[in-house]
Amino acid sequence: MSNNSTPKEMEDQFERVQDYKGEGYRLTNGAANGEVAEANRGEVEKAVKAFFMKNYETEVEIHNLVGNKDGVTVFVESTGPVHFYTYAIVPFHQGTDRISVGVVRTQEGEVERGIREGLYRLIFEEEFKKLDSYLESVISQEKVVGRTVESLQNVGGSGYMTPYYFMSSLNNDEAIQPVYELYMKDHQTGVETLKQAYDGGLFQTDDLRINIMLFMEEEDVQPSEEIMERIAREIKERNDFPKGTYRVAINDNGVHKESFEGFKDNSIEKEVIRGE
Repeated sequence: MSNNSTPKEMEDQFERVQDYKGEGYRLTNGAANGEVAEANRGEVEKAVKAFFMKNYETEVEIHNLVGNKDGVTVFVESTGPVHFYTYAIVPFHQGTDRISVGVVRTQEGEVERGIREGLYRLIFEEEFKKLDSYLESVISQEKVVGRTVESLQNVGGSGYMTPYYFMSSLNNDEAIQPVYELYMKDHQTGVETLKQAYDGGLFQTDDLRINIMLFMEEEDVQPSEEIMERIAREIKERNDFPKGTYRVAINDNGVHKESFEGFKDNSIEKEVIRGE
C-alpha cells in the first residue's frame, strides 16, 4: 500500500468479509494475461484438468482464472472424498497469431500438502466434525463470522479450508506419510485401510497446524480478546478435537481485496497445543 494513500483509498482496498468473494484479487502485472486467459478459457481449463488427472489422478473443478506476469493462475477444488483447494500455473507462450498454453505446473509441494490435509480430514472425520460444530456454535453465540465459501473457491487455493479455518501440514510429517503413499498408490483404498496406515506414534503437534481465522461481525469494531481467549481455552479443554497446534486469530471485519489477506496490524492471535 502506498504511504500517500488517502483514508478513502485505504478504505477502498478492503471489503466486508461477509461480502468478499474474491473480486478485486490481483497478481503482479497480471491484468493483460487475465484477459487473454478468459479469451482462451476452454483451452486453459482443458490443460489444467488433464494435468491434475495425469499427475495426481484427481478430478478438479475450476473456479477462477487470475492473470500473472507470465500467464495465468488457475484456482481449483478437488471433487473427490479427499477434499482440498489448490492452484495451477499455466504459462503462455506468445505466438505470432494466437496464444499457446505452455506446460502446466504447480508450486512445489502445494498439491501434495493439500492431499495430506484432505487425508487428515478424511481419517479423523469425527474429530473434525466436532471442531466444525463447535466453531459454528461460537459463530451463533458471538459477534464473529468466517469467510465466504466463494472466496475460498475463487482465491483460497491453500489446501484444506473451511470458512473458519485452514490447515498447514508439514512435508516431514512421518505420521501421515504412509497414508499419503497408500492413497497415491491406489485412490480406491478404503477409509478404514487408510486409518490403519496412520502412524500416530510418530505424530508431532507442529506437524499439523489448524489456523482458526474469524472476523468481527460488524465494521469498525476492534478484534475481541475475550472471544479469542474463550476459543483458546475451550479448545485446550476439549479432548475430542484433532491433535495439532492451533492458532486462534481474530480480525476486524475487513479483507484486503487484492490479496485475500484478513490478518492485519490490529489482529490478535493465540496458540494452543493439543497433543493428547
